Amino acid sequence: MNSTSISERKAAGPSRRKGPARAGHAPASLPSANRSFSVIAMAASVGGLKALSVILGGLPADFPAAIAIVMHLAPDHKSILAEILDSRSHLEVKQAKTGDFLCQSCVFVAPPNQHLLVAKDGRLKLSSSDAEKVHHARPSAEPLFASVAAVYQKNAIAVVLTGGDGDGSFGVQIIKDNGGMVIAQDRPTSENFSMPETSIKTGDVDFILPLDEIGPKLIELVERGVYAASPSAGPKPSELAELAGDRSLKRPKGRAPARRTRAHRLAKPHYPAGTKNARLTRRN
Repeated sequence: MNSTSISERKAAGPSRRKGPARAGHAPASLPSANRSFSVIAMAASVGGLKALSVILGGLPADFPAAIAIVMHLAPDHKSILAEILDSRSHLEVKQAKTGDFLCQSCVFVAPPNQHLLVAKDGRLKLSSSDAEKVHHARPSAEPLFASVAAVYQKNAIAVVLTGGDGDGSFGVQIIKDNGGMVIAQDRPTSENFSMPETSIKTGDVDFILPLDEIGPKLIELVERGVYAASPSAGPKPSELAELAGDRSLKRPKGRAPARRTRAHRLAKPHYPAGTKNARLTRRN
């Protein structure tokens, strides 16, 4: 990073120029297997358009992190969420496709009716449109959070925004188990506080913030450089697909039953096959 900080550039008023990396393409200087930048996974539902617009609109064009977004959308209609957010952000925003690379200064939005996951090489993967729903939702935050945590570990930041049900409450625990950070939107600025509240009750949320403070906090965390570890080998692509409930993949024989977690005691949601086993050993 050069001598001018992100905060200083932000205060000076970033241009409307989109980020330097073209979304979906791995820059030559950042080979996909050796990346070492923060990945921010966001989840929202009711009131999410406003929340996402505020957060993304406050990030500078050269924000040195990748962002992946899951928002509960009507499954039978084409979504223009990515186009709307792109028009309101300095960053490049696009609807995610299987094979896209996570890259700095780019935002990827899950399409309707498909779970979004991240593979070990930084590529995005979409589930089938008949993959099992999680918290009655497809896409859901849980597969995204779980895969980002497994691959990026200390580089991972989860953000749980306004929305109903308890989506994200299991995934934030996996984020924390792997050394990442979790932010939740506060009650007064949430149109529906159920999603943030359920995550907060796990005890794994690091910051509970008003909507207008979430963007600055992300800038601070990324600029501070506390996520310096390279991505781990992570789960195999077949395991990532299983997290999304791909029924074409069967559970390996002899796998031990998953132990009950705080998320199960709290809300007892129904998770797709394999998600309960995604939780890794708690960090020291």
